[in-house]
Amino acid sequence: MVVSSVSPANSMTMSPYTDPSQFETVTRPWGSFTTLEEGIGYKIKRIEVNPGHRLSLQMHHHRSEHWIVVSGTAKIVCGEKEQLLEANQSTYVPQCTPHRLENPGVIKLVLIEVQNGEYLGEDDIIRFQDDYARK
Repeated sequence: MVVSSVSPANSMTMSPYTDPSQFETVTRPWGSFTTLEEGIGYKIKRIEVNPGHRLSLQMHHHRSEHWIVVSGTAKIVCGEKEQLLEANQSTYVPQCTPHRLENPGVIKLVLIEVQNGEYLGEDDIIRFQDDYARK
């Protein structure tokens, strides 16, 4: 097998990935999230929700999301559907669909979120209801 070296000048054209070491954990009133990897059209986050807390009822115009529960219990509202998920279960949130993530349990909820879309900025959030009075 032949392995060629990648020079810094062409590394951005060879790989669409962002160095995950530049990301840090961001704290929110409900818990925290850490961006693990980001590339063209996708972003992967580790989300931790504290017991008894929930994220805002929200939607995104430019992205869909896949949620995979790592540990804990997730109460999920997606459109008109409500479900409980446990470790190793997952769900899909289509773009432009109101959704909410909640931890009804007594241990921290940990999940992996995979975002797909043309724009993945944190400002692509329309909040319909928020326990922490964020806009």
